[in-house]
Amino acid sequence: MSPLPPPAVTYTTHTPTGTSVFAAPSPTTLTPLGPSGPAFTLMHATSAVPVSLLSPSTHSPTGIPRCPPAGTLFVTSDMPPGAASPLHRTLSLDYAIVLSGTVTLVLDGGEERVLSPGMCVVQGGTMHKWENRGSETVRMAFVMVGAEEVVLADGTRLEETRMGPPGLKDEE
Repeated sequence: MSPLPPPAVTYTTHTPTGTSVFAAPSPTTLTPLGPSGPAFTLMHATSAVPVSLLSPSTHSPTGIPRCPPAGTLFVTSDMPPGAASPLHRTLSLDYAIVLSGTVTLVLDGGEERVLSPGMCVVQGGTMHKWENRGSETVRMAFVMVGAEEVVLADGTRLEETRMGPPGLKDEE
């Protein structure tokens, strides 16, 4: 369990006459990626873009959060010291910001970047993993936008990878 306070989300919406108001809060659920690995909290998801600003999201992923092909996903991730994600690729454009702790982003070609609070990453469907080599829990926020499949000039398709411990399936 993360020593950080659980993430919470505040929603705004409109009354039938168009006045801006706060919506009823929605509970968030922590989804661990194994007993001592990273965990995700789903903050919000949409199944398609553009979104309706007058009706709530109906996309509720289960398992490991995956961005819908034409939608969006907003999650936070907590990673304890010594934890790492599997090497993986998502078919999404991911905007990531480090909120606390220091994390290392490792690409399949061997390049690495150490990221500290306030640093951002725009992740474009590359094969990567996250490692917490520090002594404190890392919290990151991710906004993911569904993207087209990556097809190289020679026709090779770079497939999305599946990840997670046995018994915890990726969201379908």
